[in-house]
Amino acid sequence: MKPVELKRDIYWVGAVDWNIRDFHGYSTEKGSSYNSYLIKDQKTVLFDTVKKGFFGDMMHRIYNLMDPKQIDYLVVNHVEMDHSGSLREAIELIQPEKIFCSPMALKAINAHFHPQGWPLQVVKTGDHLELGSRTVNFLETRMVHWPDSMFSYIPQEKLLISSDGFGLHWATSERFDDQVNQSELMRHAAKYYANILLLYSPLIQKLLAKVAELGLDIDMIAPDHGLIWRRNPATIIRAYDAWSQHKAASKVLVIYDTMWHSTEMMAKAIYDGALDQGVSVKLLNLACNDRSEVMTEVLDAKALVFGSPTLNNGMLPRMADLLHYLRGLKPAGKLCATFGSYGWSGEAPKMMAQILSEIKLELVAEPLRVNYVPDHEALAPCRELGQKIGQMVAALNLPPACDEVYCGD
Repeated sequence: MKPVELKRDIYWVGAVDWNIRDFHGYSTEKGSSYNSYLIKDQKTVLFDTVKKGFFGDMMHRIYNLMDPKQIDYLVVNHVEMDHSGSLREAIELIQPEKIFCSPMALKAINAHFHPQGWPLQVVKTGDHLELGSRTVNFLETRMVHWPDSMFSYIPQEKLLISSDGFGLHWATSERFDDQVNQSELMRHAAKYYANILLLYSPLIQKLLAKVAELGLDIDMIAPDHGLIWRRNPATIIRAYDAWSQHKAASKVLVIYDTMWHSTEMMAKAIYDGALDQGVSVKLLNLACNDRSEVMTEVLDAKALVFGSPTLNNGMLPRMADLLHYLRGLKPAGKLCATFGSYGWSGEAPKMMAQILSEIKLELVAEPLRVNYVPDHEALAPCRELGQKIGQMVAALNLPPACDEVYCGD
């Protein structure tokens, strides 16, 4: 693939990873990309590098434009290895005059690379870099999603190079948002937010407020993963505003694992009860749904009902895995309940409820248990639980759920 011009003399020179399927626990069934950007001016600057193993791809694109040794500056917006894995190789080849990074990135670079003689220069929010006809303004974005993260804004071009903000994991031959299916685009963006940035929602709210305060005029957002937002970047900004406020749709998830289908019978009865109340309900069996796909559904759901039978005095491993994952991402504002079948001990529903309580989610019912295989009578409380939760969600008059994750008004 050749370099792709974003604006006059501004290029995408990154790499597409068609084969990655797991990104530290996040399922990337459609691959990803590692985006690097080159601006040619009186001074030429390269923003971020690519994951180790993709250095040749990036250099091939740069060679289509110029001799890499003519690059004057490197900007390190983020030190995570998918963006700085080939930093050492790039520095050795390019031999830049200066390498710009945030104060926290300097610490991370020293810890990762133990550099000798690298021309590192720290920049902070409000600092700027003159390239000639263009200026790069720096904005620290700590913990979105690493301490070192930073945005680079080019006011003359209304271009925001946004590091891991506004990104998504999706390998495509297309580079821009208006070249792909919009529903799939927003689904991937929601999945990225739900699985990587949800924990940092309070900080993202502050960041969006800061961007508004600075009055940044943005007509293109170039993230470090996925498609470049050029058609209407306000779309993804509005979505981030909604997601970081934990806004939800009229949607209930019944998430369960089952051993001999008794808990599944309970899950279906809860589903039926909630569905009777006119809300959207999804039945998610953890044997068939990856945890990162479940988290994407969690993003805009108002109610979560978790079910697991008891195994070895605990919950099934897939449910334990999901709740551990959920605990780390800290969704907020959800109504919750737990259920499960058991043989002789039955601890799983109470254990799940304890975890949800620790996450500070609202439990709306006592843990529901059924001994062994439920009959029609035993399933009646399950239907009643679904009805109760469905009624609570319906009473909130939330926006209707659809196949897409709710992305704001």
